[in-house]
Amino acid sequence: MIMPGIDKLPIEETLEDSPQTRSLLGVFEEDAAAISGYFSQIFKAMQRIYDAQNELSAATHLTSKLLKDYEKQRFPLGGDDEVMSSTLLQFAKVIDELSSCHAVLSTQLADAMMFPITQFKERDLKEILTLKEVFQIASDDYDVAINRYSRLSKRKENEKVKSEVMEDVYTSRKKQHQTMMHYFTVLNTLQYKKKMTLLEPLLGYMQAQNSFFKLGSENLTQQWEDFLTDIGTSVQNVRREMDGEVEAMQQTILDMEQASDPLYMPDPDPSKIPVNRNLTRKAGYLNRRNKTGLVSSSWDRQYFFTQGGNLMSQSRGAVAGGLVLDIDNCSVMAVDCEDRRFCFQITSFDGKKAVILQAHSRKDCAEWIATINNISKRIYLSENPEETAARVNQSALEAVTPSPSFQQRHESFRPNTQGGPRASRSGSQCSVGSESPALSCLSLDSLVAPDTPIQFDIISPVSEEHGSQAKSGAQGRRTNPFGELGGSQSEEREDSILHQLFIVRFLGSMEVKATENADVIYETMRQILASRAIHNIFRMTESHLLVTCDSLKLIDPQTQVTRLRFPLSSVVLCATHQENKRLFGFVLQTAGGRVDGRPVTVCYVLESNNDGEKICDSVGLAKQIAVHSEMDRKATQKQRDLEKDKEKQKEELNKQKQIEKDLEEQSRLIAASSRPNPPTADGQFVVLSNSPSEESEIGEEGQKKRESEA
Repeated sequence: MIMPGIDKLPIEETLEDSPQTRSLLGVFEEDAAAISGYFSQIFKAMQRIYDAQNELSAATHLTSKLLKDYEKQRFPLGGDDEVMSSTLLQFAKVIDELSSCHAVLSTQLADAMMFPITQFKERDLKEILTLKEVFQIASDDYDVAINRYSRLSKRKENEKVKSEVMEDVYTSRKKQHQTMMHYFTVLNTLQYKKKMTLLEPLLGYMQAQNSFFKLGSENLTQQWEDFLTDIGTSVQNVRREMDGEVEAMQQTILDMEQASDPLYMPDPDPSKIPVNRNLTRKAGYLNRRNKTGLVSSSWDRQYFFTQGGNLMSQSRGAVAGGLVLDIDNCSVMAVDCEDRRFCFQITSFDGKKAVILQAHSRKDCAEWIATINNISKRIYLSENPEETAARVNQSALEAVTPSPSFQQRHESFRPNTQGGPRASRSGSQCSVGSESPALSCLSLDSLVAPDTPIQFDIISPVSEEHGSQAKSGAQGRRTNPFGELGGSQSEEREDSILHQLFIVRFLGSMEVKATENADVIYETMRQILASRAIHNIFRMTESHLLVTCDSLKLIDPQTQVTRLRFPLSSVVLCATHQENKRLFGFVLQTAGGRVDGRPVTVCYVLESNNDGEKICDSVGLAKQIAVHSEMDRKATQKQRDLEKDKEKQKEELNKQKQIEKDLEEQSRLIAASSRPNPPTADGQFVVLSNSPSEESEIGEEGQKKRESEA
C-alpha cells in the first residue's frame, strides 16, 4: 500500500513569518482541530469496543462458572441428570476456553488498539495545543519588542535604552523563530501520526480478532493474514518515512538556527550581509506612515510585497492583499523623518500620491529602494529580470566610478575654502535619454576624463570673492533674491536690468575636457544620473537660481544665503537634456588654476520644476545684455580716456608756459645781480642777495646752476 504525498509547512519561511505562511499555518491548525475532534469520536468508539470485550470476557467467565455450578443446584421438581451435567461441563469447558481467549483478546486490544490512540490523544494532541499557546505568546512578545524598537528616537537616542531594546528584539525574535519551527515540525509530523494512529489500532484490533478466530476457516484465515500483512507493511513504511522526515526537519532546524542568528538583530552589519541591488521582487514587514491630523501622524506595521508593477500590502490575518501604489515609472527616495529611521518615500508617476515607509534596517531600506527602482524601469517584464537588472547596474557601474571627494580636484582654483558636508544627497530618479548621433561618433574620453570624481553635494563658497568669508568661518552672505543686499555694499551692479529666479535642485558636477558643443553636457548628465542610480543617491539639494547680468547664484531658499556664485563671463555653454527637458546643465570655465596647459572646466547639472530651456534662454539673454553693457562701458571708457588725454595735454601746455615764465624771471634776477653794488653813505656796499648762498652763486657758475635748476 503506497501512501499519498503529505503537504507540510515550510520551515524555511518561519523567519520571514509572512501572511501567506500564517494563512497556511491556520489551515494546518484547522486540520489539527478537525483531527482532534474526529479522533475523540474514534477513541470513544474503540473504548466502547474495549469495554464491551472486557464485559464479554467477564460474562463468558461467569457463564462458565455458572455451568460448572449446575450440578450443585437443587431443583425441587428435577432429579439429577448426569448427561445434562456432563454436557454442561463440556460447554463450561469450551466456554471457559473461550473466556480465556476473550481475556487474551482484551489484553491484545488494550495493547494494540487502545494504547496507540490513547497516547496520540493524551500526548500528541496536547503537545500541539501547548506549542500553539507558547507560539502565540512568543509572537506577541516579538510584536511588542519590534514596536518599541521602531519608536526609538533618532535625535534623543539613549545608547543604553537602544542596547536594551535591541537585545529584547533579538531574544524575542529568536524565541519566536525557534518556537515556530518546532510548532511547524509537530504539525508536519501530525500528518503522519494521523495515519499511523488510525491504522495501528485497527491493525491491532484485526490481529487480535484474527488470533481469536484461529479456529475459523483456513481460507478465511489465509485471506485475513494476507490483508493484515499488507497493512502491517504499509504501517512500517509510513513509520520509516516519518522517521526520515523528522530527521530532515531536525537538520533543517539546526541549519536555520545557525544561518538565521545574524538576522535576529534588527539592523545587521551590511559588511556581513551585503545589499542585493538586482531584485525585482521583494516582500517583508514595513511601517507605513498615516496622517491623523495637520501635524500628527501614526505608523502601522503591515506586510508589503511587490506584484508585477504594483506595491501591495496585507495585514496579519487578512485573506488577501490590497493595492497601495502603482510603481511603474514612479520615483523613490530616502527621506529624513523626525521620529523614525530608515525611511523612504515612493511617489507615483503623476506626483499625486506619495507613501512614506520605514524599514527595519539600513540594508532592508537600501534593498527596497533598489527593488522599486528596478520595477519602475519595468525590468520585471524581461525574461530574466534579475539578470537584466544585474547587467544594467553593472553597465552603469562600469560607465562611471563616482567619488565623494570634490575638494582635491578644486584645490588648484578654490584656495582657502572650507568644504561642505560630505553626506550623500538623494532625490527622485530621472531616466537618462538616448545618446545623440554626434556623441556616438565622438570619443567619450575627449569629453570627460576616465575616473573623474563626481560631486553630489554643494560646497560653499565656490568663488574667490568669498575666500575671506570661508577663512573666518562666518555664515554665507544673506542675499535678497530680487537683487538687493542688506547690511553691506552689493558686489553686483545695482543697475542690473535682469533678475530672474528659478527653483532648481542640484544633481551633481564633475570636471570635463571639451566645451565645443552640448555633447559634453549630455555625457555629464548620463554619468551623474547613472552614479546616483548605482549608489542609491536620491536626495537633492533644493535652491533658488538667480540669473542676473553679472552672475548666476544658487541661494538657500530658507536662509537666503548664497551657496554658489558663478560669474556670467565664465559660463561658456548651457543646454537641456534631449528627452527630459527639466534637466539642464552649464559648463563653467574657471579663471583659476590650469591643468595640462588648459583652464579647468566644470560641468554642473541641475533639475528644475519647469522647462529647463527657459533657464538656458534666460542665461543666454543675460550674456547678451552683459555683452551690450560691456560694449557700452568700453565706449564710455574710451570717451573718458580721450577727455583725460585732452586735460593732460592742456596741463602739460600750462606747465610749459609756467616754466618759460620762471626762466624769464630767473634771467631778470641774474641780470640784476651782475650790476655793481652802489655804495652807502658811510662808503660800504649794499649786498642785494639775502643769503650767503646767493653770494656764492654770483658769477658764471651761479648763472649756469640757476639755468639748470630752471
